[in-house]
Amino acid sequence: MKKNPGRTYLMARLPIAVSMLGHGLDRIPKLQIFSDHLVGQFSKSIIPEKLVSLFSISLPFVELGIGILLILGLFTRFACVIGLITMLALNFGSCQLEQWDNVFTQMLYGLYFVMLYYYAYYNRYSFDRLMSRIPNTKSHVL
Repeated sequence: MKKNPGRTYLMARLPIAVSMLGHGLDRIPKLQIFSDHLVGQFSKSIIPEKLVSLFSISLPFVELGIGILLILGLFTRFACVIGLITMLALNFGSCQLEQWDNVFTQMLYGLYFVMLYYYAYYNRYSFDRLMSRIPNTKSHVL
């Protein structure tokens, strides 16, 4: 059986891309409801209400952007870094609320972003490759 790491990377990139896109698309139409809900959840945490409000308003757009970039394979490593930072922020918030199931899920998402970042050399089916942002020689390092 012939191996195709480029196709494998594409198949790994798309599920998290669609997940992030779906999160953003679902939340943007009901942005105020989503924001009010998060602000209410964090009302008894140490995180200031204004920070929660700002984060909750921007989160759906960040998720949407990450999803679009990953679907296209455009600025893939940047999207993975932003995705990881987003997961770290969500993870911290989930710890404040003692939502340990969410913490575990966000850790898996974070690991997923790290792996996509690390193996980005194989991002053959992407706009990054078309724009020659991915080298043709195998010299990827962490």
